[in-house]
Amino acid sequence: MCGIVGYASSTLTACGKPLEVCLQGLERLEYRGYDSAGVALVAPGLDTVAWRKRAGRLSNLVESLEAHPLPEATAGIGHTRWATNGEPSDVNAHPHMSQDGKIGLIHNGIIENAAQLKFDLQTEGYSFVSSTDSEVVAKLLGKVANEIIERTGQPDLFEAMRRTARMLEGAFTLLAVDSRQPGIVVGARHDSPLVVGLSEGENFLGSDVAAFVAYTKEAMELGQDQAVCVSGDAVEVTDFDGNPVTDSKRFTVNWDASAAQKGGWDSYMDKEIHEDPKAVADTLLGRFGPEGELNLDELRIDPEDIRQVDKIIIVACGTASYAGMVAKYAIEHWVRIPVEVELAHEFRYRDPILTSRTLVVAISQSGETMDTLMALRHAREQGSRVLAICNTQGSTIPRESDAVLYTHAGPEIAVASTKAFVAQIVAAYLLGLYLAQVKGTLFRDEIHQTVDSLRAMPSKIEWVLDTQADTVERTASSLVDAKSFLFLGRHVGYPVAMEGALKLKEIAYTFTEGFAAGELKHGPIALVEPGEPIVVIVPSARGRGTLHKKVVSAIEEVKARGAFVIAVAEQGDPDAEEYADVVFWRPACPTLLSPLVDVVPLQLFALDMAKSKDLDVDKPRNLAKSVTVE
Repeated sequence: MCGIVGYASSTLTACGKPLEVCLQGLERLEYRGYDSAGVALVAPGLDTVAWRKRAGRLSNLVESLEAHPLPEATAGIGHTRWATNGEPSDVNAHPHMSQDGKIGLIHNGIIENAAQLKFDLQTEGYSFVSSTDSEVVAKLLGKVANEIIERTGQPDLFEAMRRTARMLEGAFTLLAVDSRQPGIVVGARHDSPLVVGLSEGENFLGSDVAAFVAYTKEAMELGQDQAVCVSGDAVEVTDFDGNPVTDSKRFTVNWDASAAQKGGWDSYMDKEIHEDPKAVADTLLGRFGPEGELNLDELRIDPEDIRQVDKIIIVACGTASYAGMVAKYAIEHWVRIPVEVELAHEFRYRDPILTSRTLVVAISQSGETMDTLMALRHAREQGSRVLAICNTQGSTIPRESDAVLYTHAGPEIAVASTKAFVAQIVAAYLLGLYLAQVKGTLFRDEIHQTVDSLRAMPSKIEWVLDTQADTVERTASSLVDAKSFLFLGRHVGYPVAMEGALKLKEIAYTFTEGFAAGELKHGPIALVEPGEPIVVIVPSARGRGTLHKKVVSAIEEVKARGAFVIAVAEQGDPDAEEYADVVFWRPACPTLLSPLVDVVPLQLFALDMAKSKDLDVDKPRNLAKSVTVE
């Protein structure tokens, strides 16, 4: 959560660029939190930090700055907040100031020993105006910085940041500026994301590359428990003890700023749903070697160790966990080893059984999901290998894993995940096929046949977008006043039902539950009353005739009790047409691949429901895109 951006220029002539970079970066990072926003600027001649912060959306800050401009600057930091400590308000917004106002600080994360640190500072006469843990860090950093000046006669914000970081417990990314050193921005990270943007005569910092991709595509990863000092001409990285770090990995961002803009769409979510086909196609690109063998992106696991894998545990949260549930059906079918799907935040607290032959697959769009990161660390401590499925270059989860499979879905800005879901399924399927290749559980032509079917899916998704959108929109409009929904599915349709239910909860604020259709008679049918909308994922009758009949029977059961049934079914299914009130059709495709098309009308349905209620589909209340606290 929380978006942070920093900028330093090589020129010490004050100008409007630092504020411009901060505001543009915050606009691209607002999906990480939109409870409040603020900036802090420094320049030669300014005795204290110039700052401004406002509760609410970034637009409130912009309006304030337009009405009462801040001075021009040489360096700056900006913050958009998702509240974890202290209610959203002007006072609790970032930046926070040192006692003397000479240092401004922004923070992402939670400081677990803030109460004790605050008490100690208060006994020394420090005063506090907010109820945040972040202000405690700002006051502490100011104290440490002044102690360094008293001892050496010179300001050293970088050393002060390192010393402060060593005193903190919890998760944090910190950025700070000091009016006595107006040419630099310093930062530190522990269990929270920070990446460096590299350019000529200027350098950047951000919680992800979206913060600065409009200015440079060259970036550098910052490792765990590392601190950084950027000026316009240099980037210095050390550990918290001051030891130089010289092996920081550099990378080039593979998308440009236009990919993180709406591009004429009404919302990012609408745009990203319509990018589902491209997300699938791009995730499939470049996966075969010269002899037709399947390759992963960065495989740092010996094939012999892969052959020894006897169990897979998928750890993820939310939408990513439903993608993992879909993958379970396919991987077990192809590889013939057991696959468990665990909510990452429960995983390490239940003492899971892990061995060196267990492969843990961590799925995260952002690569910074704290619950998933802690789960993979626990797995590695127990001797298991970890493979990451991720969409974000330079993020923590891929860096700390033994292998990574990137989804190449491009930036996903809307808080409710859409194209990442289908890309994660495809990546997990590629992993399953790779395991089958290494273990010899499928013939090469069987693998190629499945990949060919996957390559046909973008056009099938496009068909759904082109032909079903009007039906979906009309249905959503007719049900806008519904108080609750049930979503039902079997086999791979079960996790799709839960994902469809999640989307409706997230952005339309409608009470919704997803169930395995077989559970209907074991309790949920008590919720069915006349007019209750029920969405049913209907499996194809081809090759799954028994399942198809059982799901149709479930439709008949709820129809007998007056339910309004929406079916997602294969084109031409006579049972769906006969028994459902509305059908969202999908083109014919293999059963294991059907989630890639079945989820699309459900994404559109949630979008249209939210739009009918005049809600902000990109920024649902109480949610943020990247959950970086556990």
